[in-house]
Parts: sequence; structure tokens; C-alpha cells
Amino acid sequence: MIVSMKKQFFLFVAVGLLATGVVRGDDVSEGKALKRYNSDELVVSATKTLNSISDAGGSSVTVITAEEIENSGQQSVEEVLKGNPGIDIASNGGPGTNTSIFLRGADSKYTLVLIDGVPANDPAEGSRSPNLSHLTTDNIERIEIVRGPASLLFGSGASAGLINIITKKGSSTPEAYAGIEGGSYSTYKYYAGANGRKGIFDYSFSASRLKSDGFSATDEENSCVNPAGESFEDDGYENTSLSGNIGLHLNEHVTFETVMRYTNANSQYDGPGVDVVGNEQDAEQLNGRVALTMDYEPLVSTMYYNFNRQDRDYLTDGALSSTYHGYLYELGWQGDLAVADNNTISAGLNYQHESMQNESFGMYASAIDQDISSNSIFIQDQWRSDGVQLIGGIRYEDNEQFGGETTFRFAPSWTVDHTVFKCSYGTAFRAPSLYQLYSPYGNEDLSAETSKGWDAGFEHSFSDDVKVGVTYFRIDYEDRIDFDMNTWTYAQVDGKTKTFGVESFAEWAASNDFFLTFNYTYTLTEDPDGSQLLRRPKNKVALSGTYDLSEKTKLSTSLRWVGSRKDSGAKDENCIVTNKLDSYFLVNLSGSCQLTDSIALYGRVDNLFDEDYEDAWRYATPGRSAYAGIKLIY
Repeated sequence: MIVSMKKQFFLFVAVGLLATGVVRGDDVSEGKALKRYNSDELVVSATKTLNSISDAGGSSVTVITAEEIENSGQQSVEEVLKGNPGIDIASNGGPGTNTSIFLRGADSKYTLVLIDGVPANDPAEGSRSPNLSHLTTDNIERIEIVRGPASLLFGSGASAGLINIITKKGSSTPEAYAGIEGGSYSTYKYYAGANGRKGIFDYSFSASRLKSDGFSATDEENSCVNPAGESFEDDGYENTSLSGNIGLHLNEHVTFETVMRYTNANSQYDGPGVDVVGNEQDAEQLNGRVALTMDYEPLVSTMYYNFNRQDRDYLTDGALSSTYHGYLYELGWQGDLAVADNNTISAGLNYQHESMQNESFGMYASAIDQDISSNSIFIQDQWRSDGVQLIGGIRYEDNEQFGGETTFRFAPSWTVDHTVFKCSYGTAFRAPSLYQLYSPYGNEDLSAETSKGWDAGFEHSFSDDVKVGVTYFRIDYEDRIDFDMNTWTYAQVDGKTKTFGVESFAEWAASNDFFLTFNYTYTLTEDPDGSQLLRRPKNKVALSGTYDLSEKTKLSTSLRWVGSRKDSGAKDENCIVTNKLDSYFLVNLSGSCQLTDSIALYGRVDNLFDEDYEDAWRYATPGRSAYAGIKLIY
């Protein structure tokens, strides 16, 4: 690389800091605080415009706020996502190991992960699937989850939906903080950050360092894997993360914003069902966005440059065995025209280029150096009147490999008294990954995977404190790409792959001090042969609650029951192959205490009852573990 990721990050920060020395202006007033309950959270991912959830039409949206992330006490995004409706996550071991996300039962490759609107799926990964294993919760303002086809706004890869992780912005009151925590598996983390606003300049920075001895990725408690009851080697993990968000409000109409997140991680891992000493992965990730927004009513116009860089090196006993380097950048424009108070038309242009370099050494040495680009245009209309909201649009994307794809989406809702009826229908596509096209197992004749999805449901508020909702969903996938064991190449699968089910939730704000949420998801999956897809439970239940014991003390708990799942080769306690993973029940506790205005104590206990379970056959999960920390605020 001409300039390393670390140098790029620090150069970016330095430019932002230098800008503060030459730009001056009046303070920008802070926005009003939002209510915590009843769909008043802001969301941008559902329509690519800033709305409350209640103004997102028929979209199925969940927002995880900074407060909820803090209450959970969790340090990784994947742990925060678990327990939310319609999402299942499976990891191949402990921290830093490969993670699969199943949104509404779909393959992981059909979920698009964004960081501040920047695609974060790895262009060099085999199927361009997202991997959250190195993403910490540092400096995150909120996480938006949109369930259902989203190719209209975000193009290839959002067939099942998307997850958008949004960085904090500076507030009018400057604040700095630092903290340290530690706990089970010889884990420790120290971190610091600052945010604020001065004149026309706002900023938010964070830095953290996490290290853990971990536990064996291969499940040593599984008697079918470890019949002799041996002690396996621990697979450790290290993570250094930096995050920054800088905004310049050049005047009341023009804003310049830069956002960046850098991660450097090292993880040890095992083979499938085999305790291996000496396997390591070194990973670097750098995501960023530069955007110029001009707000001259009735038109808001944004020009942007997004980039996503991911490097992975695999080592065996210190020797390099393979390298993967993926890079994606986008240039685009979006315009939002307020035709009337109740009607907004959005249009966008986007150019995307992705590339990958891969080199494998040893007996099966190979090398790949390929790239691909696409151009797209979309238009969307949002209209609302007397409780009716209509949201719809169309997109055309031209890929240089397989040509053009047209997708559309329609998402209306209708509010009657305290009940909202909503539905959506959309088409989507997923372009083959560079690896699927050009690797030694690739197939350049592959075309795009296509899908059609719809959902329908309602939400009802019994009062300001109690709300329930139920949604039925279905997505059909065609031309699905999979690995053909007969030809040892990637190929299109004949027939339809289906995912369908029901998502439901209930919220109860019993008082200003006590809040309880419940959700249940029922998911059925079928491949073209009628078989259930792997590692996806039919039934999942989650219950969480937060109780403010006093103005300074808070307790939170989350309970999660996950039903049995199909997994290839899984065995029962007698080591008889059943291809089924057992159900499990987890209880997590967390709490915090604000000792003074400047000192806070916090802690959590995960897997309180020390449940022995697996999310993926032969791979371990953490047992009962406890963590505590102290945070200083200035």
C-alpha cells in the first residue's frame, strides 16, 4: 500500500483538527431530545431521509439507541444485535471469529451492513457477506435495522435487509471521558473519547484497546469432539479501534462532514472440530465517508465519497498462508425535494467500484487481482395525508459484468386511531462476488441472484405506555449461487429458496423508572429441495427490562431462548448424528452506578446460569462470565 491505513486515519484526523484553527462561527443549537418509546426514534435507513420510525411508512424497522447499548454493557455489535426480532447470529467460536448474520432467515450474504451509510461488507470475502466480529460499540449513536428488501435505495446485497451503524456526533456541551474494564477470560479494555461543538465545528472521537485470552474456539465441552476430556488451547483476541466524526457547518445552508472508523485486530482460531495451535488472523478495516450537504429549501442536495478497505492475513505458526485485500469506493449524489409539506421526492446517482487481491501459498497456491464497477440511479416518493403514508420507488443498476437490473419497492401504511396497518413489497438482487466470479472455483457466467419479498402487519398502542405489533413476512430467492460439489465451482441453483415467518413484539413502560420489552420470531426456511437452511431457529423469544433504582443506579436484564436448529453433522449426547443443535436459554445481567458527576461504575454478568450450548456445531460459546469497569467523565 502506498499509504498505510493507520497513516490514512491519522492524516484524516489531523486535517480535521487543523480546520478548527481556521474556521470560526456561531454555535449551532442542539436538536430537541426525543421520547424514548412509541416509535419516536429517528431513522434514516428506511427511506434515506431523516424520519421518525412512525413516518417510515410500511417499513419494518428497529432502532437500538446509544442508551440501550450502554444499558446492555456489551462491547461488541454482534452481542447487541442478538435478541432483536428477525435476527439470528452464529459465530465460529469466541471474540474475533467469523460471524454469520441471518436476517429473516436469509443467507448472510443477503444482509448489507453499513457504517454511517458506507457499505461494510468485505469485497474480498467469498460471498461478500458481512462479518461483525471486529466491530465494537465504541462511539455508536444508534443501530438501525431495516428488515425486508432494500435494493431500491442501497443496491446489490440488501435482499433481506440492512443494518446501519451510525457514529455519534458532537454536542453543544464539550465532554471527554476515559475508562477501563476487565473480567473473565483475562479480558481487559481501556478506552477514551471526546466530543463537543465550537462555533461551526463539531467533533466526536474515540479510541479503545481490547485484549482477551479467550477460550478454545473448538468446544472442549463437546464429548463428541473431545471424548478424552482434554484441555484445549485458548484462542486469544486483540482489538484496537479508532473512530472519528467531524462536521463543519460552513453557514446555515452548507455542511461538510467526514466520518471514519479504523480497526486493527488479531484473532486466533481453530479448524472445524479440531484444536489447532498457531492459526491466526490479522485484520485491518478502514471505513470512511466525506459528504457535502447543501440545504436550500425546498431542495436538500448531498454529494459524497464513501470507501471501505479490508485486509486479512492468515498465518500458520507465524508463516503467511493467505492474504485477502478488498477495497470499495462510491461516488454519489442525492437530492431530496420537498414538493409540498406532505410530499418529498428523492433521487440519487451512484458509481461504485470494488476490487480484491488474494494470494494463497503452499500446495494450492493461487492469486486473484480483479475489480468490477456499477452505475445506478433511483427515485423515490414519500407522500402522507390523513393517516395514510405512501412510499414507493424504482432503481436501475448497470453492472459491467452481467448488465442491468431494475428493482422497486412499495411500502404504504394506514393509521386508524391507535392502530397502524402496514405492508411492503419489494424486489431485490445480489451481484456475484469477485471471488465467486474469478477465484480458482469461480464462474464468470454467473448472473445476479434475484428475490421478491413482502410483509404485512399492524402495531397497536393500548396507551402511551403499552404497545404491541405483529408482522408476517416472506421472501423468495431465485438463481441462488452456491458451491457445486460435483464441478467444484460456483453455480446457480435451480428453483426457489424461501424464508417466511412472523415477527411480534410488546413494549411496556410501567413507569418512568421501569421499561420492559418482549419479542418472538417464528421463521421457516426451505431450499429448493424443501430442506431447512442451516443454523436458523424456527422459534426465538427475547425479554429485556431496565429498572432505574434511583437517579444514579440502573439495572438491566435480558433473557433469550433460542429453539433447536439444523446444522450439518451435529450429534446428540450419544454422538449419534441428528443434524440438530439443541435449544438453549440465556440470562444476562448488567448495571451501573453514577457515583459522582465525574465517576461511574458499571458491570455485567453474561450467561448467568452457565448454559452449555453451541450456535454452530463443534464451536464453543462463552460460559458464565463477569466484567466490571470504571468510567471518568470530564
